[in-house]
Formats: sequence, structure tokens, C-alpha cells
Amino acid sequence: MTSSVRREIRAALPGTLDALEPFIGEFRHWCRRLPAADDRFAAELLLREALNNAVVHGCGGDASRQVRCAVRWRAGRLSITVADDGEGFDWRRARNHQAPAVSSTGRGMEIFRVYATRVRFNRKGNVTTLIRRLQGQERTS
Repeated sequence: MTSSVRREIRAALPGTLDALEPFIGEFRHWCRRLPAADDRFAAELLLREALNNAVVHGCGGDASRQVRCAVRWRAGRLSITVADDGEGFDWRRARNHQAPAVSSTGRGMEIFRVYATRVRFNRKGNVTTLIRRLQGQERTS
């Protein structure tokens, strides 16, 4: 039986925090089929963190710059790819940095480490791909 379940959502968004909420709302609705509450929570947290990083650090909150996002759900895993127009960052150095618990910035890598099965960056550091292995099977209703 072939499933008509939508397996991918994409967006190109202005580089502002306000522009993210409609897409995150669509994503939350799309994720309702995930059977495990842990997966739904982790998926939204990963998406929010990656998008926020792209807007704040990559686009500097500039609406004329763009954040692109693609989310795919296949074979028991969720893939989130976020790209921005920014200069990128030194992800090799950031991977080994641990932010203080009371810091208002620098927690992204720790969130990625805890909630993603795999974290990848392009060489420049302006494209982030997060993979999460999912629990259980999707809901069809």
C-alpha cells in the first residue's frame, strides 16, 4: 500500500525571528503523526534552535537575507537541514565548546548533541543538517 503522507516540507524565510513562527506551526502540525512525544518535542526543539541560529548569527535579523529549511521524514528518521546567507562559523571549534548553564547564548551545540542522532555542517558553516532516529511508527490519523 502506498502512503499519501507528506514526507517533506520546505520553506524559504526572511531572516527575522518573527518570520519563523508560521513555519514552525506548520512543522508542529506535520509532526503530529510522530507517535512518541519525545520525538515531537526533540524535533521541534532542533528545528527552532537551527532556525534561530540561522536568523540571529547567519542573517543578523535582516529581513532582506534568507533562511532556507528542508525537513524530511523517511525510514524511521527525521532530517532537518537549515541554510542561511551568512558567513558561516567555525563549527569544528564550536563542537568542543561547552556553554555555561546560565549563558543566554552558546547552547545550540549542546542541544544538537543531546537531541540529534547526527549533526553535520558544510565546510563554510552556514548549512546545518540534523538527523534524529525516530521511535515507533507514524500515525496515519
